[in-house]
Amino acid sequence: MSGQHPLASLGYDDRIAALAAAHPGAAIARVVRSDRGFVFVTDGTDVTVARPATRLVKSADDGGLPVVGDWVVMGGDETEPLVEAVLPRVTAIERRDPGRAARVQVLAANVDAVLVTHPLGEPVNLARIERELALVWDSGATPVLVLTKADASDDPAAAAEEAAAVAPGVSVHVTSAVSGLGIDELREYTKGGRTIVLIGSSGSGKSTLVNRLAGADIRETREVRVSDGRGRHTTVSRELVSLPDGGLVIDTPGLRAVGMWDSAEGLDQAFSDIAALADGCRFRDCRHDGEPGCAVEAAVAEGRLPARRLESYRELQSEIGHVNAQLDIRARLDKKRNDKLLARTIKDFYKHDGGRR
Repeated sequence: MSGQHPLASLGYDDRIAALAAAHPGAAIARVVRSDRGFVFVTDGTDVTVARPATRLVKSADDGGLPVVGDWVVMGGDETEPLVEAVLPRVTAIERRDPGRAARVQVLAANVDAVLVTHPLGEPVNLARIERELALVWDSGATPVLVLTKADASDDPAAAAEEAAAVAPGVSVHVTSAVSGLGIDELREYTKGGRTIVLIGSSGSGKSTLVNRLAGADIRETREVRVSDGRGRHTTVSRELVSLPDGGLVIDTPGLRAVGMWDSAEGLDQAFSDIAALADGCRFRDCRHDGEPGCAVEAAVAEGRLPARRLESYRELQSEIGHVNAQLDIRARLDKKRNDKLLARTIKDFYKHDGGRR
């Protein structure tokens, strides 16, 4: 795509143009923020507050309403701008909605890399890293593990080695917003107009990293108390920010819950070491939980695979299975409800029209 396209600085490229071609002549915009049912969109020049069209609200699949990072088709008029459609997402970070059973929440869309942040001022939470990396691998984006607050760690190199052991195939960066350690390395992920998103727990230093990348205090932060690591994080919405050197970054609120969704493929990638060992199991559908001839459990017994890692894998696998079971139940209920609606419609047709044609 020509760099003269008004949306080029926001990541518009041949890939997005091909998706937009299904809506010839339509105005295309990108969502820079979503909040309470409204979305802030930009056409590359101005930012407009819009809402999803009624037709989109009624027809959108679960998780299909516009979120930050989406490319959307605009309609309506100047007095009431409307989002008429969401272009198919190239990537999407999904988790189980913490407020609703068997529902998905899309955290961000159309990102190239996801920076999973964990602070080194406290023990490395290996289980959380594994969980978040599984979600990211499943999104289609490139996962990057960013260990923040290296200045608060007695041995950041040892912590990085520990974290890298549960992140096969993932680049690991040790950073410090205080000294600037590792910041230039992170800028590499935004080159070429690429979009990155930062996810992690509250207080992991996401907003401070955004400020560092932007070279300005563009995301308000409050100091976290050194004594207990607590403090109020002021990022309350997901927002797309253009960086001065090109590229874009999405900051997100701290994630308390990281519920797995239908992430079986991402799980296998996050636990590629276990997936490789599983090729040696006697049974193809081995669950690595007491079956005879299990190569994975044999690796644990021989000390080649930490028992903790297998337990983490089992936990996430079980959680994904539970989600799939809930989805099956919901699908059956939806079918039952639709069948009842169809039967009622047919009944009303014959009652009022007599079936005459």
